Amino acid sequence: MSDFQTVSDAVAKLYNTYPFPPEPLLDSPPPGYNWRWNWQAAYSFCTNQKPQKQNIRILDAGCGTGVGTEYLVHLNPQAEVVGIDLSSGALDVAKERCQRSGANSVEFHHLSLYDADKLAGEFDLINCVGVLHHLPDPIRGIQSLAAKLAPGGLMHIFVYGELGRWEIHLMQQAIALLQGNQRGDYRDGVQVGRKIFQALPENNRLVKREQERWSLENKRDECFADMYVHPQEIDYNIETLFQLIDASGLDFIGFSNPKTWQLERLLGKVPDLMERARGLSDRQIYRLIELLDPESVTHYEFFLGRSPLPKADWSEDTALLSAIPERNPCMDGWPSKCLFNYDYQIINLSDAEFQFIQACEINSNERKTVGEILAGIDLDVPGVRSLLNQQLILLSLA
Repeated sequence: MSDFQTVSDAVAKLYNTYPFPPEPLLDSPPPGYNWRWNWQAAYSFCTNQKPQKQNIRILDAGCGTGVGTEYLVHLNPQAEVVGIDLSSGALDVAKERCQRSGANSVEFHHLSLYDADKLAGEFDLINCVGVLHHLPDPIRGIQSLAAKLAPGGLMHIFVYGELGRWEIHLMQQAIALLQGNQRGDYRDGVQVGRKIFQALPENNRLVKREQERWSLENKRDECFADMYVHPQEIDYNIETLFQLIDASGLDFIGFSNPKTWQLERLLGKVPDLMERARGLSDRQIYRLIELLDPESVTHYEFFLGRSPLPKADWSEDTALLSAIPERNPCMDGWPSKCLFNYDYQIINLSDAEFQFIQACEINSNERKTVGEILAGIDLDVPGVRSLLNQQLILLSLA
């Protein structure tokens, strides 16, 4: 058996032992949303406009127990969703999860990412969260997926960052040393890891990081095993990340947590340093940010796209006023002037902003332009542009 197959079998064994993610099965649609899994919200984030079609095909690549898959189905009711995974045990849970919550427009296949070419057709949205970094050959994996992305399509990816996971990496090595020839017995690995944390002093750096960042989710053995006893993990930095991205042949659209990648939050108080940074490329700025704030970069989440992927420009007032606005579907607490936005941050709307978004919701059938709505509301063009920049509204061409 090749080393390649040995690693793949070990990964499958882990997730057959500890199906992941371990979220409970529900007899109703899952609560809330992840905007990255909502086609309208994700497309608008990437292109600044609402997508023209909703009857798309979505691939959840490495779907595990179907937590993301279930959301993809419920958040995109007109889409056809396909989930693939290497673990048959995890797929069994995914099938039951989706069946129980009524996520019926989905089909599952017991496939590796490397075998995505066995799936029929292309996909408009490919979701690959927490998978590529567990492959023996991530470049082959991302290239396999890229080949299935349709023109004008989007791919959302999540992989680990090495700097923010430094303590995790140390604990992984410690557990492996103490397991010795029992490595690969994942239940033993979880027991060893938990005993190490119990034995270490409270002020130990590994213990403090676990308590500060991971302990709540790691109460579940499935999460602890995925983090500390996984048989295959590749952690990235900006340089190696973009080697992976470049190998895909797709266009890098941007990080889906853009606030993390704003240098102003770190050096904005010193104009001289910000001026020095103006000569750096985007990738150099990203590298600078992760070097200065490593604890914030435990992972990278980002969008890739395949051309042609036109981006709308609403900088001219004439274009903005003639656009058709709609409310972003990813809001919690609507209708209210105090609500959670697409990123679950609290937003307080003014009376005029609230009235405009209300009009946008009604507008989904009447299709009035921004200018027509503003004629009856005390809100100006910069106010509309602010709502757009906050991802509170979606725009499409008239």
